[in-house]
Amino acid sequence: MPKTKNKPAYIVTGPTSGIGRETALVLAKHGTVVLVGRDRAKLDEMQKIIERRRGSAVSVVCDLSDIGSVKRAAAEIVARNLPIAGVLNNAGMREVVPTKNALGWDMSYATNHIGPFVFTEALVPHLADGTNILFVVSAVEDPERPMAKRAGFLGGRYISAEASARGEWKQPNSKVPGFDSYATTKQCSLATALEFARENPRLHINAVEPGLTPGTGLSRDAPRGLRHYIMPLLVPFIKAMSTPKRAARILSKILLDTSNKTGVYYDRDGAPMSGSAQVRDPAFTARVVSETRELLAAVSA
Repeated sequence: MPKTKNKPAYIVTGPTSGIGRETALVLAKHGTVVLVGRDRAKLDEMQKIIERRRGSAVSVVCDLSDIGSVKRAAAEIVARNLPIAGVLNNAGMREVVPTKNALGWDMSYATNHIGPFVFTEALVPHLADGTNILFVVSAVEDPERPMAKRAGFLGGRYISAEASARGEWKQPNSKVPGFDSYATTKQCSLATALEFARENPRLHINAVEPGLTPGTGLSRDAPRGLRHYIMPLLVPFIKAMSTPKRAARILSKILLDTSNKTGVYYDRDGAPMSGSAQVRDPAFTARVVSETRELLAAVSA
């Protein structure tokens, strides 16, 4: 097994498929990749692929919908004492039929927002100055985004952290199952990235919209019988479509960047873009973060 000591380390959540897998393969050319996912067998398989290519990787099991699992994973990574140079919060999901986690919280909210939030906060005190942290988000959080509107998105429908945990979204609601939860949880993730950047100026914390990538995010988690219904709605996004390899090039470029950029929201080409009016408002991003902390404090109290 290749030695991991002294190599820069890059943490990737959701590294066994799609964008996460391709980004992990790129980052493995630059250092050790910490593969963070919920399926041990898939993680081990990915680790072997990287090692066969003369790269180095370690695997950490983590279910992002489970706060305890997230904290244990972060603690395991910290205990390895690796020189972490980058963190990619990539893993996410979209449910057509909502389910709940062990706490009774909406699974999309727990996985897309709470998990990365807790994971990042647990790592931050242990990261060296200048470490890059990147959140993968989605432009569908913006209700004024023309293509998103044409597909049936109404943008983020945030009410509060407690309402999101219950799976309740601001009305009116999208007619397409799962669109409100997906847009809102991705908006929360974007708000978190921007607010964390303001809170932690010694780190470089950014977000990226990777473009619509078939087989991930919007369509992957739809039941097979509903995909014929979901995919036609994505036709307006054809111009914004990308591929896992293309997205990986952009994500890895941002994670490897040493220009000290922080608080930037990047588009699928790696250029700065603007989010919704809500996430451009520091009062909103601060509220999302403070309410999330209050929700988590109530659970641990």
